[in-house]
Amino acid sequence: MKVTLTLAMLILQFISVMGQTSNPKYDSDLVRKLGADDYGMKMYVFVILKTGNNKTTDEEFIKRCFTGHLENIGRMVEAKQLVVAGPFGKNDNDFRGLFILDVGSVDDAKKILETDPAISAGLLLPELYPWYGSAALPEYLEVSDKIWKIKP
Repeated sequence: MKVTLTLAMLILQFISVMGQTSNPKYDSDLVRKLGADDYGMKMYVFVILKTGNNKTTDEEFIKRCFTGHLENIGRMVEAKQLVVAGPFGKNDNDFRGLFILDVGSVDDAKKILETDPAISAGLLLPELYPWYGSAALPEYLEVSDKIWKIKP
């Protein structure tokens, strides 16, 4: 009976291994650098920036806050915390932009976002969600810095 059970377990292990495909391009150093799991994925924090509750019409104040917002984006990129950022087109949901943050948790993301002048002034309201995506996302940043002609 033990031999039959052992043989059955070996056959099941063999079948499960045979059903998996290994990647001939697998780079264990890159996996470690990016913090990828076996699927090449990792957790991020996905942030939707919505129109905030501050309805001021003070154009100088708004300009200062959004200048600081753009500077903060640059700081987060330099600190390797921000992987993706960009505005939404006109929409009915008050969505203004999005961030994908490469940080440890939603709480860490909240602390980082408190440093953003447009968020702290209530001009933007962040909604944060844990998000599972490709660990390779940060690699595009090097290329993206080579393709813009005019800095926003």
